[in-house]
Amino acid sequence: MTEVIHHLIEQYGLIAVFLGCVAEGESAAILGGFFAHQHVFGFWQAFLAAAMGAFVGDTFFFILGRSFADHPFVIKLKGRPGFSHAYRLVSSHPNIFVLSNRYIYGMRLVGGIAAGFASIPVARFVILNAISSLVWAALFGTVGYVFGLGAERIVGQALARHERLLIALAIGLAVAGLAWFVARHFAGKERDKDARASDR
Repeated sequence: MTEVIHHLIEQYGLIAVFLGCVAEGESAAILGGFFAHQHVFGFWQAFLAAAMGAFVGDTFFFILGRSFADHPFVIKLKGRPGFSHAYRLVSSHPNIFVLSNRYIYGMRLVGGIAAGFASIPVARFVILNAISSLVWAALFGTVGYVFGLGAERIVGQALARHERLLIALAIGLAVAGLAWFVARHFAGKERDKDARASDR
């Protein structure tokens, strides 16, 4: 079973990292770095997959906000907690917002839509988004790589066999679960803030 998992990760791991980073995928970037340390694929491959996924994801949502404002999907995203806050931020500090939005879990989707609604020029968004994507992928990919180094020293021989992939998948699920919990917590706070503002 573990050999099958190893084979699937070797064949489709980079695609999974790319697709995971299109969405809100810190855990995907971390796993990419971890697998790179385990020589499942190269670090540069994992880095490029994560950076390209992050760039494509944010650009996609920016285009949705800029060109498809009346689409039901965009209208639904506008109704999510945090959109009004994201729009205020991108309107007042567009450069800082585009560079930092991906680091706020739960805000990337609405942040991309908000950036599309704002007056930030397309060329500036693309350049800033590319810079942010590269830095983000390097940061979280390195976290995964360093974690692989530390885990190898702690776990030892278990990481010399296919069991290391099961450990990595468990870590990925734990990170994703923690990120979901944190995002839900902050989304609840933002929802309460919006409710209080509308009552005034």
